[in-house]
This record gives sequence, C-alpha cells and structure tokens, in this order.
Amino acid sequence: MSKLTIKDLKKIKRQYKTKYALKKGGYRARVTVHMGTCGIAAGAKAVMEGLVDEVAKNNLKDVIVVSSGCAGLCSREPIVTVEQMDCKPIKYWDLNEDKVRRIVIEHLVKGKVLSGYVLPSQEDMPFFNLQTLCVLRNIGLIDPENLEEYIARDGYMAAAKALTEMTAVETIKVVKDSGLRGRGGAGFSTGIKWDFCARVESDVKYILCNGDEGDPGAFMDRSVMEADPHSVIEGMIIGAKAIGAHKGYIYVRAEYPLAVKRIKKAIAQCYEAGLLGKNILNSGFDFDLDIYLGAGAFVCGEETALMRSIEGKRGMPKARPPFPAHKGLWDKPTVLNNVETFANIPPIILNGADWFKALGTEKSTGTKVFALTGAVNNIGLVEVPMGISLRKIIYDIGGGIRNNRKFKAVQIGGPSGGCIPESLIDIPVDYESITETGAIMGSGGMVVMDDSACMVNLVKFFLGFTADESCGKCTPCRVGSRVMLKILDRITRGEGVEGDIGMLIKLGSQVKDTSLCGLGKTCPNPVLTTIKYFSDEFEAHIREKRCPACVCEALISYYILSEKCRGCMICLKVCPVEAIRGDKKMVHIINQNRCIKCGTCFVMCPAKYSAIVKVSGEHLQTPEEPIPVGAQKGA
Repeated sequence: MSKLTIKDLKKIKRQYKTKYALKKGGYRARVTVHMGTCGIAAGAKAVMEGLVDEVAKNNLKDVIVVSSGCAGLCSREPIVTVEQMDCKPIKYWDLNEDKVRRIVIEHLVKGKVLSGYVLPSQEDMPFFNLQTLCVLRNIGLIDPENLEEYIARDGYMAAAKALTEMTAVETIKVVKDSGLRGRGGAGFSTGIKWDFCARVESDVKYILCNGDEGDPGAFMDRSVMEADPHSVIEGMIIGAKAIGAHKGYIYVRAEYPLAVKRIKKAIAQCYEAGLLGKNILNSGFDFDLDIYLGAGAFVCGEETALMRSIEGKRGMPKARPPFPAHKGLWDKPTVLNNVETFANIPPIILNGADWFKALGTEKSTGTKVFALTGAVNNIGLVEVPMGISLRKIIYDIGGGIRNNRKFKAVQIGGPSGGCIPESLIDIPVDYESITETGAIMGSGGMVVMDDSACMVNLVKFFLGFTADESCGKCTPCRVGSRVMLKILDRITRGEGVEGDIGMLIKLGSQVKDTSLCGLGKTCPNPVLTTIKYFSDEFEAHIREKRCPACVCEALISYYILSEKCRGCMICLKVCPVEAIRGDKKMVHIINQNRCIKCGTCFVMCPAKYSAIVKVSGEHLQTPEEPIPVGAQKGA
C-alpha cells in the first residue's frame, strides 16, 4: 500500500462502503464470525473453518466469510452475523459445526432464515438497545486486521483533522471541554493531563497506552485491542501531536496473545500506509509507535511502575511529585492513558466536545465500558452512558440474575474496588456516586453476585489477589495487606475473635492513607465496603461460627437426609476419602470426622433425590447405623 493522503482516506471511505453492498464487483452476502478471545474459547475457530468449507463446497463465490472481534454478548458465543443487500443483519448464536452447515444450506443457498438459531434483533434486545456505543462503535462490525474497513467507518479522519486543521492548543481544548476523564480508574481529566505535559519544554516527550488490564473478571481493554486496534492507534496519534511527542508505546500484557497479534499487525499496516512514521498524511508531523509486552504484574497497571517496566527495570511505583507529565519515561515528560481513553479521542475530535458531554452527566461525561460478568444471564462487554442506574445494567442489559436467584451485591472496580449491596442498586453509575459508596469506578470490571455468595470469603479472595500482586516497596501495602488477609483467613476458618472487625477497619484505613501507590491505597476497599454493608455476615462467622451462604469449608458440614436417600451408592463411590458408608438400598451415612468437605457427594447426588444437604452452624440428626430405605420413620 502506498503512503496515504487525506484525499485517499476519503476515497477509500466512499468506495469501501459499497464494496460488499453492491453486486457489481462485490458480494451477495458477507458472513462475519466473531472471533475475540471469548468466541475462540467457545469454539469460533471450528465454526469459521466449517463455514469456509461449506461455502466452498456449495460453490458460493458471491459469499465472503470474514472474522471480527467480540460481538459483546460473550455468554452466547460462538456468534455469526450474516449481512445481505436490503436486509437487516441476522445474528446466529450458540453455534456449532452442525448448525453452521444448516445455516449455509438454508440461509445462504435457499434464502430461508433459521429463526431457531437467531439472536433477537438489536432493536428488540435490551442488551443491545440500552447501550450507547462510542468506544465500541466498530466492535463486531469490522475486520480488525483490515485497515480499509476501519477507514470506511471514519477511521483516521479525526487524526487528519487534528494534524492538518487544528493546533495542539485547539485539540487539547476540545478534549478538555469534552470532560473526558481517564478510563483507567483514577478518573483524572484527560485534557488537563495533556495540557500539563504540553506546557513542559523538552526535546523529547513520550505518549503511552496502558493495555495491562489485570483485574479478575475484566476484559474491556483486551476486547477493544482485539476488535478495533486502529481506534487506539489513532487516539495516540492525536494525543502525540497535542503534547508534542514523537514516540509512543502500547504496553500490553503477554497473556493477551490475540490482542498483541492484532495491535502488531495494525501498527505494521499504519507504517506501510504512512499513518505512522515520517510526515503523517503530509502534515509534517512524525510519530513512531512500538508495542511493549508486560510480564503480567498487576502493579504495572500503575503508571510509574509501567514506565519503569518499559525502561527494563523492575516494575515498582515511584513517589510523586514529580509527576510523569514533567518527569516520566526515562525522566522525560510523558502522558499515559489507557486503551478506552484513547479509543474515545477520535469520535470526540470528529463530533466535538458538546456531543460527548451530552452522553453522560455534568461531571461524568460520555460513556463507560464495563465487563459485565458473574451471576448475570447476559455476560458480556457493554457500553453505557454515564449516569445510568446499576439496576438497568444488571436487570435490563444483563438480563437479571441467573437461575432466578436474588441479587446480593456487585463488585465494581476490580480487586481494588468495592462491593455495592442490593439496597443501592438504583444509584447512578458515575464517578461521584460510585465513590460515595466506598467503591471506585476502576477500569470497568463489574462482577455481579447472587445470594449464594459469601461476602467474607469473596473479600478474602480479592485481598489475596492484591496482596500477592503488591510490589513490596512500601511497608503499609506489603505488610498491612498480609495482616488483613490473615485475619480474614482466620474468620473464614471459624477462628475469628471479637475485635477482628475493628482491627480490619483500622488496618484498612491506615493502609489507604499511607501506601505509596494506587494499589495500596485502594486494596482495602473491598474489605471496608463489605464490612460497611455486610457486617452481619462477619458477625455470623465470628460469633456463631457460621457461614450464612454455606461457602466457607471449615464452617460447613454435609449430611444425608434419611427420608430422601434411596441407597443408590453414587455418593459412596465418588467420596475420595471413604467417609460415606452404607449398602445398596440402605440409607447412607457421612462420617463427619473423616469428611474433608470437598462437596463431591453434594454435587453428584441425583437431583431427583436431593438427599445430601450442606449446612453451617447446625448439626442434623442422622441414623447412627445404615438402615434399609423406607424403614425410617415417616417414609
């Protein structure tokens, strides 16, 4: 591909939009297999191969099969979209190779839509029609490895505008006026951060993209890099021109192989097309971009630790001031934003600050992308306007709680976030409201829990994660998190004592106030919010030695109900420690002294009997010796 000019961008945009829509020189149908990491894990690769084989077998030369990123509804993967002239796109979901063969024969050959496999239309399904797409504007619609498809959807037009029609001051003003706040977690004004760096005089400046997303249950940035890598690159080009940087790095964890592959390919395409390198779009502006692979350290999501990692040093935070805008990577002025922040920049430049401000609230403008996961029916990637209520996200977009269970809490902000209870489900989702609850917005992880979750055990998991990921540089985080974790571990083992709750609150407050970086300052959040909203569960564990959710192994026991047991012997055969005794058609008994509480018997007991129960804090009366089925009283 020769070096592109602005005129070339406009020409590609005009021509490419008709390439697949018109029969003349185009195709009758375009079939897109959504192949993000979630889709591939669900079997999309086999679906793609099956489609290609069936299309070739039926000699459908006017049908093209392409790949794209995640379609958003991860829990229904693999998903395939069929587009034809003058027809609404049809999405088929929960696919396998057999279903794919039927789709080719019935839909692509005979023209009959297989309604039994079809996902409800985007107009009819709340998961889609309640979203407002800005960052995810191209996800699932374009082939992420095809530069022309990105250009056809206004790609690099914002960069052209910023490089040739706007000054750096004007660009920063638009970003500042839009109210865009960093989507990596802290929520600091993007425009102000850029302005700070732009005002510093230096012969060398850097712009960095944080793609190190490491929160358990979070996949927002990964999905954007996999499905729309050029949006991130374009945002970085605009930011680089604004602050006067000529070198940039995209920092991605090596555990994201598909994102790494597509980012690398997008960068190579941009160099070939003249969208990176010297004299971009004949604007006189030079910018070089590289990818840097991180080793997966959670603390490298902190900006100064990330910079040390790029420098080849151990990823450990630095005290601030000086701030990176003045002294960052290799002690040069540096701006770092995350993937979502950069992906917001092109539409803001094209559509203006007022357009973006109209999407959210006064202080939290625009949209926010969330990885909605946990106990909801519709697990997936969602983008909603700031100010939407938690209830709308969980019950309308998320489709409610799985198995009709009761909603209990939602963890927002990852392992450093906080638990928001059912009583606050109607709060608006914006920076101010979330912070008031004691949680943080974070990068956008949203883990929903039902009433089967033990909040004490859950907070132990999150604190265990952050304690393991602490770099160890400062004592409050290194030692304080470990001490809190030991207390929580004692409580879940039934060894909690009076005063433990007060000690957790005291330690958590001290760690927040005295830690060096964001990891330490936020790691107590899950502990403090859970105690605030679920103190009764802590008290049950400590005072009654009882886990209300029957999750904490040390506090639960398994019993076989004599009136329900049919002596099928399944539980006896699967018990790994031979703690169950009884003959065929005899009521079985669990030896409580030998039981290791693995729960295998509970899981394997046939549902039609449901003879095994899990209890906490109480002991059931069971026969001392096996008795014939039906001989027990009342049978």
